[in-house]
Amino acid sequence: MVRTASKCLAAALLCVSSATQAFTVFACEPEWAALTRVLLPSAKVFVATHAGQDPHHIEARPSLIAQLRSSDLAVCTGASLESGWLPMLQERAGRKVPLFEAADHVELIDPQPGAIGSPWAGDVHAEGNPHLHADPRKLLEVALALSTELQQRVPAEKAAIAQRGQVFESAWRAGIARWQGQAAPLKGKRVAAQHSSFGYLWRWLGITQLADLEPKPGMAPTPGHLQRLLDGLKSQPPSGIVLTSYQDPRAGRWLQERLNLPLLVLPSTVPEEAGQDGLILWMDGLLAALGGLK
Repeated sequence: MVRTASKCLAAALLCVSSATQAFTVFACEPEWAALTRVLLPSAKVFVATHAGQDPHHIEARPSLIAQLRSSDLAVCTGASLESGWLPMLQERAGRKVPLFEAADHVELIDPQPGAIGSPWAGDVHAEGNPHLHADPRKLLEVALALSTELQQRVPAEKAAIAQRGQVFESAWRAGIARWQGQAAPLKGKRVAAQHSSFGYLWRWLGITQLADLEPKPGMAPTPGHLQRLLDGLKSQPPSGIVLTSYQDPRAGRWLQERLNLPLLVLPSTVPEEAGQDGLILWMDGLLAALGGLK
């Protein structure tokens, strides 16, 4: 009888533990982890990538498979950004984890209908540029959609999630107004950049990307391509050269030395363990750094 009672107690404790277990989110990129933590601070959040990684290409490690398997929701960018590794994680996880994709909730720029990526074509995204979080207006659209998603998934915290979403929206709209005023002198500037990581930022701010250091999207700069860029940019030099923090800086430095231009290395996303104000601080940092353009 004692053994039976012990088993019953163990089962009851297990039920209590399951009932109080934190909602678990697998975030493909740090910006979505940061946004999840703003809306649902009680969530347990796994992050697949960090600011020092190219989110197109990461290793489908066993630890990531285990994290995805144990998650209640995956929050990712979509638009094929994670197509090189997320499907493999999903297959090996052995269960279908619900997926929220940010790209489903905004209008993407530069779509290429029918385009197919390959080792020769580079990282082609038929749906459009996936790096949408660099436009704070689009990030807000995603925040509102994610708030709705989490309210449905965690009904016990529905009111609290909605309230946090409203607080974030208010602070973020104030930030947008501040950033637009700060960035007014940047309108009309021209840059050479590697990849389209900040394509949304350029469009929002009225900056033109004159040249791409990559010969094709996602392909490393080559000497021949850089020489052609140098020849073309001498007659109309840009205001600066922009790289993301995960890109090899050698090609940018090569151009910088020959054109005598500022080289800006910008973080493509927030730090992995960004706090409640991590997204605002990241955008503040981007705008401050762009003040270094000629």
